[in-house]
Amino acid sequence: MKIGTPKEILEGEARVAMTPDSAKQLQKLGYDCVIETGAGAAAGFSDATYKEAGVEIVKTAAALWKAADIIAKVRIPTETELKRLTRDKTLISFFNPGANEDGLELAKSKGANVIAMEMVPRISRAQKMDALSSMANIAGYRAVIEAGNNFGRFFTGQVTAAGKVPPAKVLIVGAGVAGLAAIGTSTSLGAMTYAFDVRPEVAEQVESMGAEFVYLDFEEQQQDGSATGGYASVSSPEFREAQLAKFRELAPEMDIVITTALIPNREAPELWTEDMVKAMKPGSVIVDLAAEKGGNCKLTVPDEKIVTDNGVTIIGYTDFPSRMATQSSTLYATNIRHMMTDLTPDKDGQINHNMDDDVIRGATVAYQGEITFPPPPPKVAAIAAKPQEKPKELTPEERKAKELAEFKAQTKSQVTMLTAGGLALLLVGAVAPASFMSHFIVFVLAVFVGFQVIWNVSHSLHTPLMAITNAISSIIIVGALMQIGSGNWLVLLLAALSVLMAGVNIFGGFLVTRRMLAMFQKS
Repeated sequence: MKIGTPKEILEGEARVAMTPDSAKQLQKLGYDCVIETGAGAAAGFSDATYKEAGVEIVKTAAALWKAADIIAKVRIPTETELKRLTRDKTLISFFNPGANEDGLELAKSKGANVIAMEMVPRISRAQKMDALSSMANIAGYRAVIEAGNNFGRFFTGQVTAAGKVPPAKVLIVGAGVAGLAAIGTSTSLGAMTYAFDVRPEVAEQVESMGAEFVYLDFEEQQQDGSATGGYASVSSPEFREAQLAKFRELAPEMDIVITTALIPNREAPELWTEDMVKAMKPGSVIVDLAAEKGGNCKLTVPDEKIVTDNGVTIIGYTDFPSRMATQSSTLYATNIRHMMTDLTPDKDGQINHNMDDDVIRGATVAYQGEITFPPPPPKVAAIAAKPQEKPKELTPEERKAKELAEFKAQTKSQVTMLTAGGLALLLVGAVAPASFMSHFIVFVLAVFVGFQVIWNVSHSLHTPLMAITNAISSIIIVGALMQIGSGNWLVLLLAALSVLMAGVNIFGGFLVTRRMLAMFQKS
């Protein structure tokens, strides 16, 4: 079978669904690869490079659609493209099935199989095919770059001989893949970064990246705000009002606002209203990553950059991934290749469209003359991380009482152990000779000291320094060495074995630690 990629016909789209590297991997699955001439030029991949990778070049889109059994593309197919489908063909592309009823009906009438890449379920084993996340990661990064290009100041604060420059304040609305990418880029540039999301469980991720999570004093945010797959769900009217009130409070302080909020198969929620835009300072920038779905900002114009009367720049570009075409094409082509790997379990160049597979079924929107959208929920659901409860802060009196109770409990345990050990020694001493008792007491003390040394090491040091703590615990070798000079052959044998085992623990511990640390060194 042949897998082909046509040139994207949407004006300004520079991405391509097949790269020379992905073509080589597809050929290993048993497929022949074909591409329309010039399809990868805008992404930096020449026809000559494709030829070197063993890809057949065809001159026209019509010839490509006729020759290929499987068509992989980026943008939603047009009516003209869908009419080129036949019953024996499979289309893999972004499709927007929730709002593309005409496209679904046309695919149904043609009897073709259609896999929508945005419908790949968000479960662990499907991450390698998650094209939405791949593109969102790039869009989040690029959004900050575009914001910086239109912002008139540094992101980071500076103190110079000519004066002091305060850091920019950046608010990221939505902490999904795009939002986290934007947070990482913003904080790395030195901006004071704030982030909001209706899912409180992402607060830890946000704070770990150096940003401040914006909390609402509203009970609903403490509930599970996740829909299937970790996406945000629709909020109640009361929560929405509390959310907008918080944004109105933040608007005058923010220099840059990046909105990323989307709900699957719905228009983008309006989160940044006209009065918030008017409250912002002149020179501020809004980047609306949800512009293609209607926009999170009331004033966003898709595919355009506008400047409001009060000097706020609003960027509504819908082609952020395309503005980094080489990187985007590489990631998207890899997503396609992984999808083809699942579709070709026998690596024989033949598609096995297994509708019992969660991933394949979830992404398939048309199959053998039937519309299969929306899919049933996957058997293995994606589970969003539950928010960790913050420990209650103790008062000085409560902290002192807790420490006293722990000290008493520890002291009681030690006294009990010493008492039991003393009674055991007395019982053994009553029947054993004095020479044995001297050796036995050394053994008990060595074990006790070794146990105390290793047990009192903080658990946070056990990785990757666990081997070092093992070596330290081998202080018991001192007890074994003291017994070497004994005249009793049995004691001598046991002491020699103890030295051997403790020596292995010591030298092995340092050797393992050295190898572990070498893993973190640059070659």
